[in-house]
Formats: sequence, structure tokens, C-alpha cells
Amino acid sequence: MIITVHTRNTYIMSRKIFLDAPNVGQREKECVNEAIDSGFVSTVGPFVGKFEKIFSDYLDAEGAVSTQSGTAALHMSLYELGVGSGDEVIVPALTFVATVNPIIYLGAKPIFVDVDLDTWTMDPGEIEKSITPKTKAIIPVHLYGNPCNIMAIMDIAKKYNLYVIEDATESLGALYKQRHTGTFGDLGCFSFNGNKTITTGGGGMVVGNDIKRIEHIKFLINQAKDESSGCFHPEIGFNYRITNIEAALGIAQMEFLDDFVAKKKNFNNIYREELSNIDSVSFQKEYPDSQSSWWLTCIYFKKDINIVKFMKKLKDKDIPTRRIFMPMVEFSPYKSYKKAKLDNSYRIYERGICLPSSTLNKDEDIHYVCKVIKDFINAK
Repeated sequence: MIITVHTRNTYIMSRKIFLDAPNVGQREKECVNEAIDSGFVSTVGPFVGKFEKIFSDYLDAEGAVSTQSGTAALHMSLYELGVGSGDEVIVPALTFVATVNPIIYLGAKPIFVDVDLDTWTMDPGEIEKSITPKTKAIIPVHLYGNPCNIMAIMDIAKKYNLYVIEDATESLGALYKQRHTGTFGDLGCFSFNGNKTITTGGGGMVVGNDIKRIEHIKFLINQAKDESSGCFHPEIGFNYRITNIEAALGIAQMEFLDDFVAKKKNFNNIYREELSNIDSVSFQKEYPDSQSSWWLTCIYFKKDINIVKFMKKLKDKDIPTRRIFMPMVEFSPYKSYKKAKLDNSYRIYERGICLPSSTLNKDEDIHYVCKVIKDFINAK
């Protein structure tokens, strides 16, 4: 079958449907060329500060500082809040490894908890059961763009005097009670990797409402260099700065963010309309008063299914898919950390799959994906 793929530049004929590919066009080229023509191609240049301002204004946050990746954003947030050796940080078992690795960078210990089977996000009840005198922070993850029960988590954090660092790396554009994810915790972290809703090629952002913390992180990621005293470094610093070229790309992408989110939500609606009447298929549910950005639309099979075989069938029809994240404790560095039951995390991993959600796709592409899925299920 020949699929027509639309980009902002042109129409092309292709058999390819996109899982999570970036959507860049002429506007991005213009901004990047402007950065190159200015001579500011590295970590110094006007686009960096402008990108941070546009981003914080969009979220209605007091401040933002750009980093080289979402992982760097999480690392710096933990570091800024004083997480270190002997501390425990509570994280969901069902997440990408980048949520957890920065905890280990700092010598702290991740405490894995299970997720809710409906929303696939951290179960607040499991969080409270896992708190010890060593607990320093909680990292809730808005998985695949779906907001977690962040208010319940914030209440728990306040009760036990814990920090909250929101992993909003997948949820740009998502809302909880009409407020953007990433703005509830002490700090919030975003990613602009090539597969995210907007991209800077690579890159991330830390946002927060405590300007002193944001400014200190901005100082730290520039090698903790005291500009007023020349090359003087009063603290251990990091080389986590974003480049002017990357920031220029981010500024252009922000112009299309609302359109990208709207398109992803439309794709999610199509998937639900086409597949929800299949008894064996379900979707991530949203908490009341939350609006997922549906970075990726995923489905979950209520009955046992050979996911690998299913993905192969879709691949044969030129449809790319991805497994749900494997529970963290299955990875060699984290096997020894498994303590609590993680039944829901395993069930979602074993029966779930991520579907094509790139904004390069068109509505007819998503309808085609649904048709292939229904044909496969009906043939069983």
C-alpha cells in the first residue's frame, strides 16, 4: 500500500509511516541559518536566552534553563536539591532508564514503585508505603505524555518534607487542572530529543518557580564559571549547556507546538474511535481534570498476546511500533533494587505497545494502522 506522507515543506510518496520522527521544515532552517550567520554557533548567543524565555512563558513558570539533554536536566535538578550518597529517591519502575540513571550518578539509591494499571503512572499509595527516613525526593513521570496524579504526590511530599522533581520529558503540552505538567514540583524537566513533540536535535530544560535555583543551575552548567572574575570557578561545574544553534531550532519548533499537540490528540482520538470497540484492547486513561499530550498513543491488550509476533505483523505492513518500557529492575545495573511488587508494570510491558504518533503522519495513515490492527485481531 502506498501512503502519502505530508511534511510542512512538501508532499512525498512513501510506504513509510512514522513512529516518533521529528517534524522540521523551512522555518527551522531559517532560524538555524540565522544562528550560523551570526557567528554564534556554540553555547554563547542570543537564541539561548530567548528560547528559555519563550519556554517559561509558555508554561507560565517563573524561569527556565536549557541543558544538553533531558537526562542532564534531571541530573542537575537532583544535584541542585542536594540529593547525594545515602539518599533514596522514589521512582516508577515503568519508565525510561534516563529517569533513574542520574540518581546513580549522585550516589543515591532508586526506590522503585509500581504504577496504576489504568493510567500507567506512579501509584501514590505505593509511594507512601516506600518512604523511609532516607527518602529525599520523588520523581513522578508523566508517562507517554499522560499526567500522573501530581496533586496527590505533592500532598505526600509535603507531608514527609520531600522534594519533587517532575519528569515531564514526554509531556510537553499536557495539563493537570489547566496547569502545565512540569510546573508543580520543586523543579520540572523536559526533553527535546529527536523523538519528542518538539526537538532541538538533542537538548532539555529545567523549569521552576524558585529563580535562585534556576539561576544557580544556569551557573553550574557553564562549568560554574564566575564571569565577573574571569575564569574563576568557585564550585564544581558541569558542561551541560545547549548551543545557540540548538536553541534557534527550539525557538522555531515552539511556533508549531500547539499544532503538534493538537495533531497528536487527534491521532489518539482516531485510534480510540477505531479500536475501542475491540474487547481485548484498552488505552491509557487520564485522571480527572488532566489532559494528556499523547506524545505516544499506546494500547494495552487485556488478554495474553504475543507482542513480538504482533509487532512483526505490523512491521510487515510497513507500520513501526515500539515496546512499552521494560520495568527498570530487569536491567542488570538495577536488578538488585527490586523489592516491592511490580505486577502492573510487568503486565503493561508484556501486553502494551506504542503506535505511530509522529506529526509527520496524516489522518489516513492512522486509519490504515487501525485497519491493519483490526484485520490481525479478527483473523485470530
